[in-house]
Amino acid sequence: MYTISQPDPVRLEIFKNLYQFIAEQMGIVLQNTATSVNIKERLDFSCAIFDTSGLLVANAPHIPVHLGSMSESVRSLIHDKGDTLKPGDVYLSNNPYNGGTHLPDVTAITPVFLESGENSKPSTPLFYVASRGHQADIGGITPGSMPPHSSTVEEEGILFDNFLLVEQGYFRENEVREVLLNHHYPARNPDKNIGDFKAQIAANEKGVQELRKMVSQYGLETVQAYMKFVQDNAEESVRRAIASLRNGSFIYKMDNGAQIQVRVTISLENRSAVIDFTGTSQQIHSNFNAPKSITQAAVLYVFRTLVDDNIPLNAGCLKPLEIIIPSGCMLNPTYPAAVVAGNVETSQAIVDALYGALGVMAASGGTMNNFTFGNDRYQYYETICCGSGAGTHFDGTDAVHTHMTNSRLTDPEVLETRYPVQVESFGIRSNSGGKGKYSGGNGVIRRIQFLEPMTANILSGHRIVPPFGLNGGEAGQVGRNWIQRQNGIEENLEFSATVEMKPGDVFVIETPGGGGFGEVF
Repeated sequence: MYTISQPDPVRLEIFKNLYQFIAEQMGIVLQNTATSVNIKERLDFSCAIFDTSGLLVANAPHIPVHLGSMSESVRSLIHDKGDTLKPGDVYLSNNPYNGGTHLPDVTAITPVFLESGENSKPSTPLFYVASRGHQADIGGITPGSMPPHSSTVEEEGILFDNFLLVEQGYFRENEVREVLLNHHYPARNPDKNIGDFKAQIAANEKGVQELRKMVSQYGLETVQAYMKFVQDNAEESVRRAIASLRNGSFIYKMDNGAQIQVRVTISLENRSAVIDFTGTSQQIHSNFNAPKSITQAAVLYVFRTLVDDNIPLNAGCLKPLEIIIPSGCMLNPTYPAAVVAGNVETSQAIVDALYGALGVMAASGGTMNNFTFGNDRYQYYETICCGSGAGTHFDGTDAVHTHMTNSRLTDPEVLETRYPVQVESFGIRSNSGGKGKYSGGNGVIRRIQFLEPMTANILSGHRIVPPFGLNGGEAGQVGRNWIQRQNGIEENLEFSATVEMKPGDVFVIETPGGGGFGEVF
């Protein structure tokens, strides 16, 4: 039997783009069919395809913290349900201890079987497709499911652990609705959840159809062989990038008093790296614990950004890397640790700590500035941009979503049409970036006025510890959260806070600037 042992360079480029194209098509379907502002407008979702082992093959350019961790969710499904998977099944998972990130990020996973008669092993999926979308509300103690002060994962919402959402083509709406409502802190708008779940099912089905088309055109052996070749190519690209790096270590201090400690040891002989987080703070009682899958996603992201080649982020990027994360530390917590800020805040801190250890880039704003508000009728979530850090040969950028987030801000017209708020102003925060030979980017100032009583929440970072500069560059300015009441009184808020807003009150978020790089002579 003929076996493809070596990739053809032209075909490798073709298949690399075809795999990415499938993920992009999935994303278009998801955006077009979703009901929530969070997915349709902010694009807080990710789509990807996986091989028969659940390893990431290719993704669309969506949210890095999703993409680097989804493989763990797929492999968890294979481990738990592998022998029982059937054509037409779709599973839901958001378990932070089984490859998830935090509870609002719910992943729909579809095993891919070929049409009847094409697959010699009809009981075994040949591929998997998955889409992860941030739900506007999945329950928990505050509207928007991003509670600043949760201490257990139960307080953050509803946990799905490989829940059968579609059984051989039958959508189990009653069953999923029961899960959404039968919880100590139930979902506030299950109809919207179900609408977005249906959009994810549709996105996955697009991926299934496109993979089947590929197999029909090129043959199963070729499609599977080039999945491996694409991963091998990514591995080689990362090894080449590692060869130009140096050993380094860094201690990153957080506003809550915790620290991330990382040491990177480069082996030039093997063109590999050991990333050791020994010395990082133990699991903490707040929600800044980052599940192991998030830590892995942050490492994967950093090393992918060091590669100049045009390759998809995939499992091959991880092969040259050994990641050591002590069990029970805040980057590898144990159940039932709260994790909602670990996904959005601690992931950013891991990235900056790694760049600091490698000496290639100063800290960016280092926070997603997570802003949620709502009541029983409305729930809204957004991340707000910062300044990016300067690097060895470049200035930082003003007002940009950095690193582990890649979402948009909702257009003011959409926000004000769908919710009883007004965007009073939104602009660049001048002189908030750190000075240096190369200067850090500036943050922003965002002012939201409330027209109805609501609960508002902020989960943020770098309100106490400034984003670091490197090689003599200055640190960026810290951010600030505060309320301007209708009567003129100003109230300063902590980096994590919950507050009751009344009509006429304005919530003001000033985001940090990026650090500078190099001394100014």
